[in-house]
Amino acid sequence: MASIKPAGEFNTAYEQDMRFLRNPRMIILAIIAIAVTYYLPNLSPGYLGPTLNLLAYTIIALQGLNILTGLCGQISLGQAAFMLVGAYASALLMIHINWPIWLTIPAAGLVAGGVGLIFGLPSLRVKGFYLTMATLAAQFIIPWLTRNIAPEYLGGTSGSIEVPVPVIFGVALNDPVKFFYLSFTVLIITTILTNNVTRTKLGRAFVSIRDNDLAAELLGVNLFSYKLRAFFIAAALAGVAGALKAHYQRGVGTEFGYGLGESIILLGMLVIGGLGTRLGPFFGAVTLILLEDVAIEMGARLAEIFPDQSAQLLTSFRPIFFGAVLILFLIFEPRGLAHRWNLIKAAWRLRPFAR
Repeated sequence: MASIKPAGEFNTAYEQDMRFLRNPRMIILAIIAIAVTYYLPNLSPGYLGPTLNLLAYTIIALQGLNILTGLCGQISLGQAAFMLVGAYASALLMIHINWPIWLTIPAAGLVAGGVGLIFGLPSLRVKGFYLTMATLAAQFIIPWLTRNIAPEYLGGTSGSIEVPVPVIFGVALNDPVKFFYLSFTVLIITTILTNNVTRTKLGRAFVSIRDNDLAAELLGVNLFSYKLRAFFIAAALAGVAGALKAHYQRGVGTEFGYGLGESIILLGMLVIGGLGTRLGPFFGAVTLILLEDVAIEMGARLAEIFPDQSAQLLTSFRPIFFGAVLILFLIFEPRGLAHRWNLIKAAWRLRPFAR
């Protein structure tokens, strides 16, 4: 039902059927939406600037996790660790080799993708809960290595290194508004690439493995090869997101938010947004990040009402609120917000007829 088009709108060729933007009106609307988004941080640099940058690199990380978990069905709890790898790779290339940021970001993706291949090796032998434990190992091993290996480069027990301000075409990206032009441009590129994965042989193989890996293998799908590709893509996109995060925060280290909690939150965002859908990463990131702001504000208000419990409310209300929201979504919207959005679109296109 979600694929129903308005009356009078139909396709006459396979190329037209495969397009995302099917007519000039949709192309114009897309251009206007992109232009408005580029300008959006200027309306409130103090809030929208940091929030939109956070959304941009979070969505990129979710797009990688969506390919691995949503399309290929391989659950991972190590996405934040792969972001840490990409963050260090981009920072070290800029500091010690003086590479520009437009080279360090794709290089960070390749380095993180290579690390993701290592932790994807158990996917041939194990799956489900056991694969989750294997990917969880990355979340412990990688941060430990960054704290104990090569302290002169990685920061050692001090935990972090300072990242220089990136410069593109002579413009220093030294504030959230300027940096958003870079992060949103990278997001557009990754969105185009990931949305086209499902339209290829690679994407169809991922879906077949997710639905029934035994049947996929009998049909000639090399399970090990395609699972490793899924891990590489997911880790590479996490590396790109980590590079953007490191340059935006002007530092990289374990205390900058690359722990197990962040990996769990990323998976929760994807569940809320919609596993295996194109819009799932967008809906999940926007919903939870905005709800996090609401939770912080509510915690502060409750702390004023109950001053005796102010410390507990300020520190504990956010995770409690996140857990409650996730449970409610699993009960009332288990297929995610993207599925609800498709139902709303279908109902609108069928108006005024009853469903």
